[in-house]
Amino acid sequence: MVAVLSAFAEALCIAGLAQQAIGSLLVRPQRRAPAPGTSLPPVSILKPLHGAEPLLETALESFFLLDHTKFQLIFGTDDPADPALGIVEKLRRRYPRTDIAVVAGPTPPGRNRKVANLINMLPSARHELLVISDADMHVPPDFLASVLSALTQQGAGLATSFYTGLPASADLPARLGAMQINHLFLPGAALARRFGRQDCLGATMALSRATLERVGGLEALLDHLADDNVLGRKVRDAGSAVVLAPVIPATTVTETDFRALIRHELRWARTIRALVPGAYWGLVIQFPLFWAAMALLLTGFAPWAWIALGFAAMIRYAIARRLERRLGINSAGPAAPGLAKTAAPWLFLLRDGLSAAIFLASFWSDTVEWRGHVLRADGGSATTKRLTKRTS
Repeated sequence: MVAVLSAFAEALCIAGLAQQAIGSLLVRPQRRAPAPGTSLPPVSILKPLHGAEPLLETALESFFLLDHTKFQLIFGTDDPADPALGIVEKLRRRYPRTDIAVVAGPTPPGRNRKVANLINMLPSARHELLVISDADMHVPPDFLASVLSALTQQGAGLATSFYTGLPASADLPARLGAMQINHLFLPGAALARRFGRQDCLGATMALSRATLERVGGLEALLDHLADDNVLGRKVRDAGSAVVLAPVIPATTVTETDFRALIRHELRWARTIRALVPGAYWGLVIQFPLFWAAMALLLTGFAPWAWIALGFAAMIRYAIARRLERRLGINSAGPAAPGLAKTAAPWLFLLRDGLSAAIFLASFWSDTVEWRGHVLRADGGSATTKRLTKRTS
């Protein structure tokens, strides 16, 4: 039995390494410049705010530097005293020619406070095309050109994008959080896309106002925690495609302690489990070094198992290094210039062990913590579960 279990663990390790190798090769940003003479339409960009997080000014400033002829930036928060508004005002003075609107005040009731914020912001949008982007996104100057090139494809109803993780500090939790995005989420999402899935990834959601109204508006998302998944599903049900923009921005990873990191990743895991309970089991191959370590334990630390673990760690490291070089990722973050950009092999062992623990803990409960609220993850159906407790 021990031999069978150790062989099974090694098989999962091999499958995981293959999945990450293939998925990493599929992650290839291909910038699409508009054809000569093409006039890109004006766009309203909605940026919901919630506090002054690390690197927020850098992230927001990247949207002021977009090389698009006509765009509007709309910032919104339910708190007029939100410190993020001070950063927006600073950027407004720095770039006085940028078209900006700020919406601050009470939002409609609902489980998803981000969507409630967006509902408040939408009346200020002056253009037909809308781009909803998280506050912590760092984008290149040609971001809008790439998104619009995807959205204008035949049959497209919504454009989204992959994204990488950028640690806001050199703290180990931030680096591990970025590794989860760069080396687990990104290859897995690319492979799922190749197999035909059309998931909407909430960091970037671009669509026309007409499409949004056709699927029920933002109000149809208000009671769903996974608003991006629900929006993508509604667009597909309406007969349009969810397309992938040929650009890969970065999202800030702000966690500085393990409690915050675990809380964040449990929210992701339990939300995915609620949305796709069957496919969720496929995530067990996303932590191959955990399975190699399990085989080592099962064999009583046999020499061959040590060799297998070391070999797997080096393959994992090589896959990560190749991906990071291709995408220009810095897993150490801008605040850690002295650290190697690619994490050391032993950090991947720690990352996979943490991922396995998160996977197991996701079955313990269906509650998640999000911005001071404890919610129950829902599967995006019409029947939703309510807020269970409010925390300080």
